[in-house]
Amino acid sequence: MEAIIALLLVISTLTACAGKAPDQSQSSEELAPLQENVVMSEAAPESLRYRVEMAVYEDAVVADDGTELATCRFEYPVMTVCWPDGTPLEKAQTSAEKQALAAMETFNDQFGPTSLEEEFQTMADTAREDRDFRQESGWEWTSAYAMELDSEVYQTDQMVSISATYYSYTGGSHPNTVLLAWNFDLTTGQFFTPELLATDGKAFSQAVQEELVSQSRLVAAENEMPSEEFFWSNYEEILSTWSSYAVSFDETGMTVAFSPYELAAYAAGAQIYHLSYEELMPYLSPHGMELLGLDSGEPDTAG
Repeated sequence: MEAIIALLLVISTLTACAGKAPDQSQSSEELAPLQENVVMSEAAPESLRYRVEMAVYEDAVVADDGTELATCRFEYPVMTVCWPDGTPLEKAQTSAEKQALAAMETFNDQFGPTSLEEEFQTMADTAREDRDFRQESGWEWTSAYAMELDSEVYQTDQMVSISATYYSYTGGSHPNTVLLAWNFDLTTGQFFTPELLATDGKAFSQAVQEELVSQSRLVAAENEMPSEEFFWSNYEEILSTWSSYAVSFDETGMTVAFSPYELAAYAAGAQIYHLSYEELMPYLSPHGMELLGLDSGEPDTAG
């Protein structure tokens, strides 16, 4: 239980750390954009576009003798508002431009390494203390502590969906892995929960839960175990709150992901479920269909 509580504290800190966009004074080596992951959106007003690209923050701490103590690598999305030729909008002249920049700031405020340096330094200090203790006790220093975040972006004309995997290792018997997700409405400039895509959020949530329970039973059957033994005994209750876990979208549909420990024992691994757009469409509102790029019957991909 203490290990789970500690993990949740780390994740709450991670969420708190996702604060502001990268400081412009940081070097390109510290925050190197991954150009192949850039996507654009046409939802911005007056011919503006939302550009989303990945930035990387990384650091490492070594002991006086050169032994690596802790490493950190975070890949996170950064949004900019651009003109059609790719030139960034830097100063708003109209209310529509102000609205676009406000949406960008809301998105970027969720991510970035604002407090990451402090959090990483805390990990490095703990790693140093651990190594000193091991040396005094005659134990081997097996591996450096580590923090990582890998992110992926999917975008339609009116929505950005981010899925991420957070990994940490602090010298235990195994690393901790947490699955995360965020969904952003480019038309309102706000993050949204999946129920907001539906005409009837309650009916939509119930239908998704029933599908997750059905898929869970198949997983348990494949492992030749009753569902109540393969998963936690209250797994159906956990599934009823599915929208508070890692929900993301891509060109094929909606993914609902549960990290190790959330739905079952660590040995069972992460539990990842997928629902196609065909399954979702009967519950979606017109706005939900537009966000997902389904107004023409097929999801759009931005490029």
